[in-house]
Amino acid sequence: MRYKGWLIYNGGLLTKKFIELNEWYVESAKKLAIDLLPIANSELFCQIEEGKVTLEPQLTRPDFVLFLDKDIQLACQLESLGLQVFNSANTIEVCDNKLLMHQQLAQAELPQPLTIFAPMLFSHVKEPNPAFLDHVEEKLGYPLIAKEGFGSFGEQVYMVDDRHQLEAIARKLLHKPHLFQAYIKSSHGQDIRVHVVGDRVVASMKRVSELDFRANVTRGGKMFKIEPSDAFSELAIAASKAVGADFSGVDLLIGPNDEPIICEVNSNAHIKNIYQATSIDVSDYIFEHILTTLKSHSS
Repeated sequence: MRYKGWLIYNGGLLTKKFIELNEWYVESAKKLAIDLLPIANSELFCQIEEGKVTLEPQLTRPDFVLFLDKDIQLACQLESLGLQVFNSANTIEVCDNKLLMHQQLAQAELPQPLTIFAPMLFSHVKEPNPAFLDHVEEKLGYPLIAKEGFGSFGEQVYMVDDRHQLEAIARKLLHKPHLFQAYIKSSHGQDIRVHVVGDRVVASMKRVSELDFRANVTRGGKMFKIEPSDAFSELAIAASKAVGADFSGVDLLIGPNDEPIICEVNSNAHIKNIYQATSIDVSDYIFEHILTTLKSHSS
């Protein structure tokens, strides 16, 4: 039996990097007798027509959807039509919003840095609340980390060294969702990326930067294949499960006693860097997981 799937990608991301990624998934799917059709999110029109959820154009219904975008509304629309979406709309939404992600991880009581969420403020508010900044300063000390709620590749993440910088970044982010976190000195410029599919670790690498406190490869970090300890593997799997992911890339910080601390969970983790570091094609495991899930639901 041949399966048919849709690969949803963002129509505004047509750089070589993303085009190659889509082609990679298409070729990988063929190895498991899956016909994967790439479709830009901008090519699908979500509607409520005569009180019913509809989608145009009306294409041949797929067996599943591999959703590599962050268009939550589209993912929800597809699920409303009864399609099985990997990852789910809820997982993508939680992982895309760092505030929601940390709250979800806390529900599972998983280790993460001390985190303080900035209050939501309307546009007429022009200055951050000094009492809130006092609280951040008292709880976290310096340096501390500021993160926007939405961002990728280590962008929208800032190190804050003193009150002047804290006030400046608080003004910059005043009307954006953001948070403040304790700085984990022992993990400066290094972290562990663990790819989880289903309930197992399939590939891992250590990322190290000598130039930046962030270890992201896109910011100049180097990557090395590693075999994570049981503690790191178990936490990565627990984090992935906590956000409801079918597959994920879990970034783990290294604590002062070499213990793992969750930095974030990525629902749409790229697979090229991990392949270059480990020669492991994570997409093979993703499609195997999808097929196993589809077969279990049909039996």
